[in-house]
Amino acid sequence: MNRNIWLDGMMGLIVGDALGVPVQFMEKEEIITRKVGQVKGMESGGAYNMPAGTWSDDGSMALATLDSIVNNKKIDLQDIMECFCKWELEGKYTQYGEAFDQGNTCTEAIYRYIKDKNIDTCGCKDENSNGNGSLMRILPACIFCSLDKELSEEEKMGLIHKVSGLTHNHLRSKMACGLYYAMVDTLLRREDNSSLKDILQAGINKGLKFYGKDAKNYYEMAHFTRLFYLDELKSLDESEMRSGGYVIETIEAAVWGLITTDSLKECMLRIVNLGHDTDTVSAVAGGLAGLYYGVDAIPEDWLQAIKQKEYIENMCKKASEFY
Repeated sequence: MNRNIWLDGMMGLIVGDALGVPVQFMEKEEIITRKVGQVKGMESGGAYNMPAGTWSDDGSMALATLDSIVNNKKIDLQDIMECFCKWELEGKYTQYGEAFDQGNTCTEAIYRYIKDKNIDTCGCKDENSNGNGSLMRILPACIFCSLDKELSEEEKMGLIHKVSGLTHNHLRSKMACGLYYAMVDTLLRREDNSSLKDILQAGINKGLKFYGKDAKNYYEMAHFTRLFYLDELKSLDESEMRSGGYVIETIEAAVWGLITTDSLKECMLRIVNLGHDTDTVSAVAGGLAGLYYGVDAIPEDWLQAIKQKEYIENMCKKASEFY
């Protein structure tokens, strides 16, 4: 089967984002006790009162990153920031012409860049700036780096760190993106019928091996300990999972959702019904789920609810033609 892996990953991310928008910021108990009950498919409404199938900042910033890669045929950090500015100021990469749900750290970085146009200083470096705003948009850069045959693994990880650092320039956020890249790379390189859990574990191991070569990384690596052994993570009860905007919570919940379910649909619904930062956690998981299960695994009614679906498909087609 001739799959477009860009479409697999990006549509998984976009659908996950849109599925979570209507219940974003809600507690799990709030979702369960709604008149309509738990999320079962695409809905309208939510904190921003959006139509069903609306993606938020996660999808927009990922699309901005992909657009830059497609247009430049490389990762151009300056141009990626310019695309983020077009999203923030002009509503580009949105469905209705206006950005919404912008995270504080991303917003601060964008306006800092607007002021001095410096890609080295615009990203936030303090420990409190470890939200999930770079992890949610890193997928296109991960796919690009995985497909690149010229760069070394060290150079690829360095690029992933730099793309993260445009907004989230603390090592913890960079490391989360690096581990995500390692999982994407392992998914794209799989040649057997290994389980999703085993593939993701191989990716985690690859990332930890890379970071473990430098003792300066050890303190930050300690924040990711629940990802070290996915058999143990899989055994955790749902009540032990947090799904907030902190980057550690996001990557843990996303991986947990992936390894405790057997289909893309089941994974997305399980994560969204955890509550809290539903759109981002589901988007992060959706990118990996899309790469593993393929775009054909996404329920057709979910896909049809995505407004401007053709825009995403066309951009992914262009990406596949070059890479």
